[in-house]
Amino acid sequence: MAWIAGVDGCKAGWIAAILDLEADTPPILRVVTGFAELLAGSPALIAVDMPIGLPDLIDGSGRGPEQLVRPLLGERQSSVFSIPARAAVEALDYGEACQRALATSQPPRKVSQQGFHLFPRIREIDALLRTEPPQRERVYEVHPELAFATMRGAPLTHPKKIKGTVNPAGMAERQALLVAAGLPPETVRAQPPRGAAADDALDALAALVVAQHILAGRGRPFPDPPRRDSHGLPIAIWTYRPDLNPAHDLALQDTPMTDRPVPRPMIEAAAQRIAGHARVTPVMRLGSGAFGSDADISLKLECLQHAGSFKTRGAFNNLLSLDLPAAGVAAASGGNHGAAVAYAARARGVKATIFVPEISPAAKIEAIRRFGAEVVIGGAQYDDAQAACDRFVAETGALKIHPFAASETIAGQGTLGREWQGQEPDLDTVLVAVGGGGLISGIAAWFAGTKVKVVGVEPEGSRALQAALQAKGPTDVTVASVAADSLGARNVGPLVYEVCKDTVDHVVLVPDSAITQAQVTLWRDFRVAVEPGGAAALGALLSGTYKPAAGERLGVLVCGANIDLTKLATLVG
Repeated sequence: MAWIAGVDGCKAGWIAAILDLEADTPPILRVVTGFAELLAGSPALIAVDMPIGLPDLIDGSGRGPEQLVRPLLGERQSSVFSIPARAAVEALDYGEACQRALATSQPPRKVSQQGFHLFPRIREIDALLRTEPPQRERVYEVHPELAFATMRGAPLTHPKKIKGTVNPAGMAERQALLVAAGLPPETVRAQPPRGAAADDALDALAALVVAQHILAGRGRPFPDPPRRDSHGLPIAIWTYRPDLNPAHDLALQDTPMTDRPVPRPMIEAAAQRIAGHARVTPVMRLGSGAFGSDADISLKLECLQHAGSFKTRGAFNNLLSLDLPAAGVAAASGGNHGAAVAYAARARGVKATIFVPEISPAAKIEAIRRFGAEVVIGGAQYDDAQAACDRFVAETGALKIHPFAASETIAGQGTLGREWQGQEPDLDTVLVAVGGGGLISGIAAWFAGTKVKVVGVEPEGSRALQAALQAKGPTDVTVASVAADSLGARNVGPLVYEVCKDTVDHVVLVPDSAITQAQVTLWRDFRVAVEPGGAAALGALLSGTYKPAAGERLGVLVCGANIDLTKLATLVG
């Protein structure tokens, strides 16, 4: 048969995730004692988590591929070991290996004990490829953490292990990414074969995903092109280009791949998952002439959602699609995301710990506590709260629910777009407020490829998405706005950018005065009480920042009802 495999080392030898390219069957997991056993089966391609190609001298912190890959992994950089020169790897004694490493590296570096344990397997593959040159074109070096980061569009948020013990949150994060990449859930969550651990199996499956992409022409080596060692073996760590549309047919792939991080089927699945947990919120049709406009206008009242905002959708999709550890869930939030996670966690019967910045309004903190979560003040600004949350997750193994930089969150928010289209099938344009970008990412992912134009609305003093689109990549911005507690992200991050760069038509900026005017209008004319962030999209229409064409069917999203009513009373006089 024609087959490919993703391979990782394990206690019993090697664990291989094998995919038959000629049969409509899921991948199988198999443990073998020797790598030669895999090569004897004439594979089309093997992607293996083990160094291939050993230079004679090391300049810097390991081989060139390792130095190139580490910056892409965020907090997981330490997972990439510093592999020494060939002479050190060939040493059978640890002390001798250190001596040889010191003599062949600049600056001089010893060998870590953990790295030394890899040497027998490195030598095994090295010997096979040196004696069988044709196999060199079939075997590719990969690194699981790089593969997972490529799947996610950003570095992973949870370590795989904490102090040598498997971290349930890290395992759940990796399992979700493999399923989103197209691998069958039953394979991803299956017990590994005897002789291999559960994390070994996930690493082999991640290598299989990379192997599929390499076979389909999407492979990406570090460095590019790969270098060769003195024996002709390639020196490169491979991942793939998720945004590349190959010119040839992808029929060889057993599982569907996508060039969009959050495709429609993922949103459809989220909608089925959260049905009965999130409300179907109403649309208020105002017709032509509303707010002095010639457009045909309607308001989508997502402010009536459970916990007061759209965030409930993403929270439930996370908690219903990921394994929940005993330590519960954790989130950093300006308020709305925290309230939504607390609400969903209470419904699921799990503990929630919410980290909020000092700028969070008292009304939002009270809502979080009302839903039964523990509230921790995590610093002056949102980023400080996120850092405190990350420390807590690393120490406890809690599952972090990110407000925007996670495909599960974005898919959950995308259900709003799906619901909106069902209620208003003839829309031309939708106006959507933007904070971290999870909401507009989900809505834009749903409407991608349709006639509906998605326009983002950001405060003038908080423009992370507009800055990213202009810079052609995520970039930091300063934040100073009346809506900073909900629309105050300093950076949208790579996943939101990748979704929005081709699906959001453009972003408009509104002054704070237009936002507060919209709050007053919504209360005065419709008795709808919303916070500043929830009124921002209407503020773009009232201020003329967005000017619809005559007869344009315009949907305006109203979201975020967690407002201090005394502040609203002050605004309306």
